[in-house]
Amino acid sequence: MASVAQGAPQRTAPVSTPSLPGRLDARRATRWLRYSDPGLLLLATAVGAGAGLGALGFRWLIQEITLVLSGSRDYAAVAPAANSHVPGLGRYFVLLAPVVAGLLYGPLVHFFAREARGHGVPEVMYAVARRGGRIAPQVAVVKALASALCIGGGGSVGREGPIVQIGSALGSTLGRVTRVVEGRMRVLVACGAAGGIAATFNAPLAGVFFAMELILRDFAAQAFGMVVLSSVTASVIGRAALGDVAFLRLPPFRVDHLVQYALYAVLGLLAGVVGVGFTRVLYLMEDVCDRVWRGPEWLRPAVGGVALGGLLLALPQMYGVGYPVLDSSVVGKYAIGFLLLLMAGKVVATSLTIGIGGSGGVFAPSLFIGAMLGAAFGQTLHTIAPGTTGAAGSYALIGMGALFAGAARAPITAVIIMFELTGEYAIILPLMTAIVLATGVSHLLSADTIYTLKLRRRGIDLTPSSAASLRRPVGDVAESLGPVVPSGDSALGTAVRLSDAQRNQLAVTDEDGRFVGVITARAVAEALADGEHDETPVSALLEYPPTVTATDSLESALPVLDAADMPLPVLDSAGHRVIGWLTHQRILAAVRAEQPA
Repeated sequence: MASVAQGAPQRTAPVSTPSLPGRLDARRATRWLRYSDPGLLLLATAVGAGAGLGALGFRWLIQEITLVLSGSRDYAAVAPAANSHVPGLGRYFVLLAPVVAGLLYGPLVHFFAREARGHGVPEVMYAVARRGGRIAPQVAVVKALASALCIGGGGSVGREGPIVQIGSALGSTLGRVTRVVEGRMRVLVACGAAGGIAATFNAPLAGVFFAMELILRDFAAQAFGMVVLSSVTASVIGRAALGDVAFLRLPPFRVDHLVQYALYAVLGLLAGVVGVGFTRVLYLMEDVCDRVWRGPEWLRPAVGGVALGGLLLALPQMYGVGYPVLDSSVVGKYAIGFLLLLMAGKVVATSLTIGIGGSGGVFAPSLFIGAMLGAAFGQTLHTIAPGTTGAAGSYALIGMGALFAGAARAPITAVIIMFELTGEYAIILPLMTAIVLATGVSHLLSADTIYTLKLRRRGIDLTPSSAASLRRPVGDVAESLGPVVPSGDSALGTAVRLSDAQRNQLAVTDEDGRFVGVITARAVAEALADGEHDETPVSALLEYPPTVTATDSLESALPVLDAADMPLPVLDSAGHRVIGWLTHQRILAAVRAEQPA
C-alpha cells in the first residue's frame, strides 16, 4: 500500500458504515410502531390488556377499602348492619366513613390530579376533542385511589367513570411513550375507555359502543377495529379472573301482551324526563356546594362527608354503587313507595357525592335510578291490570336502559349494554322503543347531556366544526408528485435528481412502481460527506414518513401532517402507488378557497 504523504490530512475510517444498518433497523421499527396499521394493532392490544388489568385492580381496591371502612365488601347488600370493625358504633359508623375517606382522597385529588374530581367521562371527552388525547399519566393512579376511597367510604357513585378515565389515561400514556401521531393518540384513548368498560362490566360490545359513541363520537372503520380489539382483549382478561358472568343478575325478559309495547313507550317518555331531571339536580347540587363552601378545596370532601353520612344514616341503601339494591328491586322485593324513595334518594346521594368533590361515575347511578323508576311503574301497572301488563321486573330492565339514554343521550350504548346484560333478543324491540323516546324527550328538554353539560358550564363546546373544506378528500388538493427515484439508484445519482427537485425530498419506488419510502437531501448529503458512499443504494438511506391515501379526508390527515413535520406522500386508494404530496400550504389554500368573500 502506498504510504500517506507527510503532512497530508489523514481521513479517519468512516464509523457510520457498520452502524448504518442498525440505525436504520431501529428507525424502521419505531416508525412501524408509530405509523403502520399493524403497529397500531399492537398498541391497541397492549392498551386493552392494561385496561383489563387496571379494571380488575380497581374493583379489588374498591372491595378492600369498603371492607375496611364498612366491615363488608359491599355494604349495600347488608345495610343497615353495623361495622364489624367498630361494633360499638352500630350503624352510626356511616357518619364517619365518608369523612375519613374525604380526608384521604381530598388532598390526593387537589394536589396531584384535579382532573380526577367528579365523574371522569367529560374530562376524557375534552381530552380527545380538544387536547389531542393527551391525559396526564398520574391521572390513572390518582383516579383509582380517589374513586376507590370515595366509593368505599359510602360515596353513592359508580365505577364506570373512573375506569373510563383510568383506561384512557393508560392509552394516552402509551401513546406519549411511543410518540404516536395525534389521530392515533385519540384512538388509543378510546381503546382504554372501551377496555375498562368491557372488563368492569363483562360487556365487550357495550365497551366498544361507549367509546365510539361518547368518547370518539365517530365510527371510522380503522378506529372501530382497534377499539374492538382492545375491548376483546380486556374482556378476555376480565373473564379469566371473574368468570363469564354479567355484573348484574337479572330475571328473564318476556313480552306477554302487545299492549306492553305501548306501556314501554310511556316508560321511555318518563325515563327521558327523569334523566334530564337527574342531570339538572346533579349540577344544581354542585352549584349549591360551591356557594356554601368557603374553605380549602382539599378539605371539602371531608366536611361535605358529614352531610353525606347523615343521608346514609337515613337511607343506608345508598352506600356505594348499590348493585345489590338494584338486584332486589328488579326481582320485586320492594314496595312502590320504597322504590320511589330509593329513586329520589339516589338522585340526591349521587348529586351530593359529586357536589362535595367526590370521585366516581354517573353510569351506575343512572341504571339504579332507571331500575327504581321502571320497577315502580311496573308494579303500579301490575296492580291495575295484572293480566296484561306483565312482570314488574321487565319494566325495571327497560327503565335502566331508557334512563341512561335520557341522561347521557347514548342510545346505541344503552341498547347494547342491556342486551348484553340480559342476553335475550326479546328485549330489543321494547328497549329500542323506550330508548328512542327517552332520547327524543331529552333532546327536547335540554341542549346538553349529563356529560357535556359539565364542560358547557366551563365554557367548552364540543360541537364539531362544520367546515366543509376539511372534509374534502386529500386527492383533491394534493401537490403534484414530481420526479420519482428507483430504489436501486445510487446516492450520487439521486443527488443530481434532488438538485432539480422542487422540494428537498423525493419519493422512492421499487421495480414494480410501488412506493417504498422517501429519500431526503439530508440523508444523501450525510452519505456523500466522506466521499466513500457515492454508490450506496437509495434503499439503504430511506426514511419512512407516515402516508395518507387520496380518499382520506383533510380533517383526518391534518394531525398526521402536524406530527410528521414534513410533506406527506399521498398514495392511491389501494395504498401502493404514490400520486402526490400533501403540505400545510395546500390545506391552507383549500380552506381559504372556500371561505366567503
